[in-house]
Amino acid sequence: MKVVILAGGYGTRISEESHLRPKPMIEIGNKPILWHIMKYYSSFGFHEFIICCGYKGYAIKEFFADYFLHNSDVTFDLQANSMQILNSFCEPWKVTCVDTGLDTMTGGRIRRIQKFVEGEAFFMTYGDGVSDVDLNALLQVHRRSGKTVTLTAVRPGGRFGALEISETNEIRSFREKNPDEGGWINGGFMVLEPDIFQYLGDDRCVFEREPLEQLAAQGKLQAYRHDGFWQCMDTLNDKNKLEALLEKGKAPWKIWEN
Repeated sequence: MKVVILAGGYGTRISEESHLRPKPMIEIGNKPILWHIMKYYSSFGFHEFIICCGYKGYAIKEFFADYFLHNSDVTFDLQANSMQILNSFCEPWKVTCVDTGLDTMTGGRIRRIQKFVEGEAFFMTYGDGVSDVDLNALLQVHRRSGKTVTLTAVRPGGRFGALEISETNEIRSFREKNPDEGGWINGGFMVLEPDIFQYLGDDRCVFEREPLEQLAAQGKLQAYRHDGFWQCMDTLNDKNKLEALLEKGKAPWKIWEN
């Protein structure tokens, strides 16, 4: 099953670093947060990724182009103009980087990768958030629900789009929220059926607005409630929080070392 990651935004709220590289390439623990997200999915056996690139997308392409070399011990014989790989380790990943446009909105980016998911259900998440959500349980809930989209609902506080969730975990409404509201919000880590593309417009389409609002109104949007760890890297303060967790050895998403 493929994993689509949105990685094309400008990252203006963390401009201290995003002026140099795209937000998904900002490092925590000496690795891009994008790598952490992919490593997490890979820990569940999902190894095929489609990266929706945009702003400074070349940095993402260069990271994967040089990945093998950066993770290998190498002897360079300059006189013979040769290179000998002594030992190496690479992830079992297949990574497709797609230029989805500089100013394309989230729905437009998803629409642009339609041909790469080949009419199958797929995971989708944002390139700036980590969690310890059980991806297998998420997938099972989605398959049982029969909905078009199942998203992970989390409760971190303000700043994000609010969800009204029924007792059966059907999302009845999806809307932007006021900063002082609590409750459940969209935490990413979604499963999408192929018919999602019927709800996506042109490059101006914002996935979190009309498409999700329409799906909620039609009873086709499901929640997977996650009470565990979730943290986005929206600001420099968020980045510092994630760095502190890694330094203390208390990063809940780093399950590949548990």
